[in-house]
Amino acid sequence: MAITLQPGAVSLATLETIYWTGEPAHLDPVCDPAIEKAAARIAEIASGDAPVYGINTGFGKLASIRIAPADVATLQRNLILSHCCGVGVPLAENVVRLILSLKLISLGRGASGVRLEIVRLIEAMLEKGVVPVIPEKGSVGASGDLAPLAHMAAVMMGEGEAFYQGQRLAGAAALAKAGLAPIVLAAKEGLALINGTQASTALALAGLFRAHRAAQSAVITGAMSTDAAMGSPAPFHAEIHTLRGHRGQQDVAASLRALLDRSEIRESHVEGDERVQDPYCIRCQPQVDGACLDLLRSAGATLEIEANAVTDNPLVLSDGSVVSGGNFHAEPVAFAADQIAIAICEIGAIAQRRIALLVDPALSHGLPAFLAKSPGLNSGLMIAEVTSAALMSENKQMSHPASVDSTPTSANQEDHVSMACHGARRLLQMTDNLFSIIGIELLTAAQGVEFRQPLRTGTELIKALAAVRRVVPTLEIDRYMAPDLEAAAHLVADGVLVASVDPAILAGMRVGA
Repeated sequence: MAITLQPGAVSLATLETIYWTGEPAHLDPVCDPAIEKAAARIAEIASGDAPVYGINTGFGKLASIRIAPADVATLQRNLILSHCCGVGVPLAENVVRLILSLKLISLGRGASGVRLEIVRLIEAMLEKGVVPVIPEKGSVGASGDLAPLAHMAAVMMGEGEAFYQGQRLAGAAALAKAGLAPIVLAAKEGLALINGTQASTALALAGLFRAHRAAQSAVITGAMSTDAAMGSPAPFHAEIHTLRGHRGQQDVAASLRALLDRSEIRESHVEGDERVQDPYCIRCQPQVDGACLDLLRSAGATLEIEANAVTDNPLVLSDGSVVSGGNFHAEPVAFAADQIAIAICEIGAIAQRRIALLVDPALSHGLPAFLAKSPGLNSGLMIAEVTSAALMSENKQMSHPASVDSTPTSANQEDHVSMACHGARRLLQMTDNLFSIIGIELLTAAQGVEFRQPLRTGTELIKALAAVRRVVPTLEIDRYMAPDLEAAAHLVADGVLVASVDPAILAGMRVGA
């Protein structure tokens, strides 16, 4: 069943559903009158004599060149074809479906001046599964995500390429197989399609949704590591975090307390433990992961606004005037992407320190070296920890802010750009790394908890332990490890680990409202 989009009020939760499930989306029919009214205004201008940017003029540095009414359709077609300059591998299909959905939302606000035929074709492409091939690179995040969105628009014209039912086809062939016909763009429609931040925003949203899943998973593995190391849950006491007041910190602490509830391991060392304090990677989980959660929430609020925004140019205003502005500049998205990158980096950094703690017999409170059952003969999880360190370091290198960079383009007409698109795209690689780091922590924590038998961990963590043991057996002797790491990473990336515990435990860690 298709998701109904109400422009201006689409929630992060709705966008997340589109991203994870691929459900098609369509505009609320209440949008139609405003779309038609703006389209009529554009048609009126196109048939007149007064020059208006993007309707009957050239683009960018060529805006002073007047275009005759007879050439308006050719102008739009040429615009799309000339801007199809993307390079690199295609964006993932779920990202492209999100791009199409975001474009629908923007057009649905009734300020872009496109005909309803454009909206109906995008809706039909989502419904039928025609997914444009959009190369990953080519946008600097200003004047819109021009190259990526041009590849999207090209398919609508019967050009370019698209995926359909698992095949990569010419755009016209993909439309035909889906029973759809290409469209001839009218005045301003090409510009409306390629102006906008939808590629950058979709990538940033994908990074946000993936980072949030990783953050929830890291609380589960962090709790399991705490028990494996015989750490104390005392630093998770609610009043400690209330006294500081940060929402994310309080929410993470509450989840940790619930996950460690009824742990026999904990009860076994309440009395007589000579350790006064645990290392920061155990003790400061609420402070670090909570701060990361708050960063994700801040970025999510920005991206929710952007997802509902009109970001092409020029815009048809409520009084019928058509005015050029700069809503296509993706600076808010670039800042949000940089925030998400920092959070991803830090979630992985503290998780990696917990992995290092568990494999170090000097720190792990009685666990064998590298969690091997016969250390020396077996290396256990020695190199899994090294891999986690490599991934952590790689994420640190990628966390440098993209938004502080700029370079003039388009003959200095576009002289300050946001770099939002690749700033957001890097989040996908960073979250892949993070999924693996947390997966490795899951393996080390599970192995450590099992070394505490016959004592049992908390009730909810037993469920998480069962989830990993369904796909990765306990490490008895050294074996070929790469498949284990891959399987554990998939448990995190696919949401299986999060789904293994009571949803109420992580409910307080929501990012959206």
